[in-house]
Amino acid sequence: MDEWLPEALYTAEQVRHLDAVAINDYHINGFELMKRAGQAAFDRMLERWPALSRGGTLQVFCGAGNNGGDGYVIASLARQRYLPVRVVALKNPDELNGDALRAWHWFRDLGGSTESWSRHVTITGTVLVDAMLGTGLSGDVKGDYRDAIQMINHSQRPVLAVDIPSGLSADTGAALGAAVQAAMTVTFIGLKQGLLTGAGPRYCGTLNFAALAVPDEIYRQESPASHLLREQELAALVRPRLADANKGTHGHLLVVGGDEGMGGAVVMAAEAALRTGAGLVTVATREEHVDAINARCPEIMARGVQYADDLSRLLTGKSAVVIGPGLGQSDWSKALLASILRSDLPVLADADALNLMAEEGQLPDSASRLLLMTPHPGEASRLLQEPIPDIQANRFAAVQQLQQQYGGVAVLKGAGSLVYDGETVSLCGAGNPGMAVAGMGDVLSGIIGSLLAQGYDMAQAAKLGVWLHAAAGDDCAADDGQIGMKATDLLPYIRRRVNQLANA
Repeated sequence: MDEWLPEALYTAEQVRHLDAVAINDYHINGFELMKRAGQAAFDRMLERWPALSRGGTLQVFCGAGNNGGDGYVIASLARQRYLPVRVVALKNPDELNGDALRAWHWFRDLGGSTESWSRHVTITGTVLVDAMLGTGLSGDVKGDYRDAIQMINHSQRPVLAVDIPSGLSADTGAALGAAVQAAMTVTFIGLKQGLLTGAGPRYCGTLNFAALAVPDEIYRQESPASHLLREQELAALVRPRLADANKGTHGHLLVVGGDEGMGGAVVMAAEAALRTGAGLVTVATREEHVDAINARCPEIMARGVQYADDLSRLLTGKSAVVIGPGLGQSDWSKALLASILRSDLPVLADADALNLMAEEGQLPDSASRLLLMTPHPGEASRLLQEPIPDIQANRFAAVQQLQQQYGGVAVLKGAGSLVYDGETVSLCGAGNPGMAVAGMGDVLSGIIGSLLAQGYDMAQAAKLGVWLHAAAGDDCAADDGQIGMKATDLLPYIRRRVNQLANA
């Protein structure tokens, strides 16, 4: 992902409206915008693959519409730089219209020619340019376009995607039957929300944004569909320590879970809570885990609980509760969850707490108001009683449905985690595939629970916690690589990130 991306995220229809406003209200010629887009993509391409200027070749796949027009602009710029370029046309260029037709004529006037797509086309480019489908796609990719996508992907050549990888939904981040696997995507005017969640990060590669020098005023015409979590805004939330602070100043978190044989999850959550700044952390778990917890981390106050009454007594003096890590689904687990949901404390529910809640389908209003849930797609599937592919096909709709059904604040984990507080969807663009290991969710629960205990409201805790977790994962990967990362490897990076925000 780019070092800098705008905070506002849009749907494809919204970006088309922004484009129309720039053309109609601010009188920016449509072909001029197309040339700016092609130039931005061409420049980023040469920065990424400088060998193109030293004997490399370019192969551009152009479809219909303005996305194909962008491709012809890139091919024209290559001709002007005497960079060898081949253009494969999936639509007869003479049948184009508007600005796309002008772009084709420009390429033709520079001496360029096209070859029609067929399955006999050979892949020869040092770098390939995907300018086939753009953001207008609604159904699954079919026919020649599907065949071209498969050929491009099988070539294993680096691909620049223009605006969006062909076959990817700009609105949801779902791959629509087939999608181009790009090494880099350059997107224009408005950042499309689907590029950053679900399958988006997988297919986009490095994501770049170019505003094309349109007036800032055009963005007042559209309220963003969602918002990107960014460090500079989140830093304003973090509270530095007061000189006369004590351990009680920073909250007391209760972590509940660890059924028989599952004691590790509560330890990870509790340690993450301490590293995020909670003043006190108590773990309520099976008696059999207490000695091991004390030996591993003496700063955690571990308490064995056998009955719900034991847990009720532990609620006194606590600031917030995390329930779910290693909780299990036994009668013991159900009794503890019922006790917690009757409390008046902010509650983060994760893992088996969510699976038990899914059996009920709906919470009492008293619990819903104070609930923050953090499901992964599998848990969301059970909560919403929808198949996992349907959850992933529209993660934005799923996170909103979770919040509407269960109340409070919902976090839908995964690539491009989403937070919905009932008003705004926030998207986390940080994080990496190395974090797809056991225990990461427990660490996230501890981070967010710690923030709740410290007095952050539920929306703040969710947004800040999700970002801290992902950023710490990126820091860890930068030092030691993605493969082999453990959830507990993040602990020192979490502490470092929190302090960086506090001192920003």
